[in-house]
Amino acid sequence: MKSLLYVATALAVFGLAFWAYQENYATQQVLKETRGLQREIGAAQVRLSVLRAEWAYLNRPDRLIELAELNFERLGLLPLRPDQFGRVDEVTYPVQPALQITQGVDVSGLNAASGEEVRP
Repeated sequence: MKSLLYVATALAVFGLAFWAYQENYATQQVLKETRGLQREIGAAQVRLSVLRAEWAYLNRPDRLIELAELNFERLGLLPLRPDQFGRVDEVTYPVQPALQITQGVDVSGLNAASGEEVRP
């Protein structure tokens, strides 16, 4: 009986060792993938910062003014004038319909419809 217990224990130890071995390699593989993703994220952030710098460079006001002047006839652009802008008080907003009260409002602890005292 003891030998059967020893064999079962040895098999359990071997099984657990095999499981731990597989988990170790799976963990190492996930760590490699994570490092690769972190490198990709870093590279994407560098590319994004370069693109933002290029965008800021291309949208310089002096450059845009030159482009507008060069392409004036082809695009039909006109310079902005102060009278093209409106004021906030000139904006018409849609009229909100008035709220209709369909039931009485209990203000003093009395029911408005019946005149009875209401207790919570």
